[in-house]
Amino acid sequence: MGETGRVYIVGAGPGDPELLTLKGRRVLGQTGSVLYDHLANEALLEFAPASAERLYVGKKRTERAFSQEQICAMMIDRARRGLTVVRLKGGDPNIFGRGGEEAEALADAGIPFEVVPGVTSALGIAAYAGAPLTHRDYTAVVTFITGHDVARIDWEKVGASETLVIFMGIANLRAIAHEIVSRGRSPETPAMAVRWATRPDQQTIAGTLANLPDLVEHAGMKPPATIVIGEVVRLREKLNWFESLPLFGTRIAITRAPSQSPELRSRLESLGAEVLDLPVISIQPPADPAPLDAAIARFAEYDWIVFTSANGVRFFMDRLDRSPYDLRSLRARICAIGPATRRAVEDLHLKVDLMPGEYVAEALIAAFARHDVRGKRILLPRAAVARDVIPEELARLGAQVDVVEAYRNVPPPDAAERVRAVFSGSHRPDWITFTSSSTVTNFIEIAGPGQLEGVHAASIGPVTSATLRSHGIEPAVEASEYTIDGLVAAILKNVPVS
Repeated sequence: MGETGRVYIVGAGPGDPELLTLKGRRVLGQTGSVLYDHLANEALLEFAPASAERLYVGKKRTERAFSQEQICAMMIDRARRGLTVVRLKGGDPNIFGRGGEEAEALADAGIPFEVVPGVTSALGIAAYAGAPLTHRDYTAVVTFITGHDVARIDWEKVGASETLVIFMGIANLRAIAHEIVSRGRSPETPAMAVRWATRPDQQTIAGTLANLPDLVEHAGMKPPATIVIGEVVRLREKLNWFESLPLFGTRIAITRAPSQSPELRSRLESLGAEVLDLPVISIQPPADPAPLDAAIARFAEYDWIVFTSANGVRFFMDRLDRSPYDLRSLRARICAIGPATRRAVEDLHLKVDLMPGEYVAEALIAAFARHDVRGKRILLPRAAVARDVIPEELARLGAQVDVVEAYRNVPPPDAAERVRAVFSGSHRPDWITFTSSSTVTNFIEIAGPGQLEGVHAASIGPVTSATLRSHGIEPAVEASEYTIDGLVAAILKNVPVS
């Protein structure tokens, strides 16, 4: 039998994936098996190796995927098989997370383990809902209790705590409020309930001990939610930065390929949006790389090389790396259609000689018109399907243009399933972003134009807008600068200020 593996009991934090600790991320990257809870954000699973087992062992109130005994047995079994195991738990494992019980089971079984703390939901609420749990003017005492069994709590002792944080008590809120008030606490004591703290869909209801149960019932708030009682709740109106972000409460679907979506996702999330990944394209190598390889073999013969996307740069360099040649063969001047493409070129420590003022094919041709390209050889490595404006107009200027397929935009195999998941039910997106004509065409082929009824379409530029209109869809906004930043700015200008 091989060496016993190690188990890491990791706090996943309250919901925002970026609140995971550095150590938590490191051990996730080394794991062979992840056992994760309902309250652990599934986005964190992306940090685990692709080969790692991902097993949901969570529970929703009385619904359990596995019993606690089964979960402990699974951890022990996998560790004995030599696997590194991550037990990923919402919040902090040792704050009403049964982390102590699981650690005991591992210790009794002789399994080596470590506990990696996490940000508990109470601290997430303090930061993201604007109610610091301690404040010199209001409180020096904080009490954490669990509220799922009201009868077990000594409310005479804990109910008078200056700040009271109640986990798992939303279903019993009315009874809890009654117990606290009946023991002498003012019914006008500020109180609030927060569901899914730190996530883009964070829901906060603030009131008093007297009216919070009615407010929660009227809003239909369901678990998981945490209750905070005390004078610090009054600070929420001043300190509520998260729910005041300009895109908070706005659901935005992004259709870019997974390899290209992080920049847009990060920009939108930093503004408070709930971002829904809906990739309708995936970037693949050319179906036949021979024409690109042949062009690379003639690298030294070109006077210009024109890149119309960062993908063109990436896939061109991939084939160059596979060839007998390298950048020392390059004598051509370089044209990049926009800033993202320019950055991809400059990351190779190459200079861009020409970039148009507007990031579309027509502006690129206008820029070339100031250069004498008669008799010049120009290489254009691009997507398999693209507009022919650039090669046709360069040929009219007298250039000899070699167009080669550097990559393909194809629909991902699970695109239809993702579209159904995002657009089904009551949580449809408010906005959908289109960053190229390919994203429009593929979305329409997968979902049909009717799927966008009531959803605002955001276009990155006039070419993408023209493609939308060709399908009978009028974009709600079009970026004035044809970049990710321009697209985000256009959305911001058209989202109502709450």
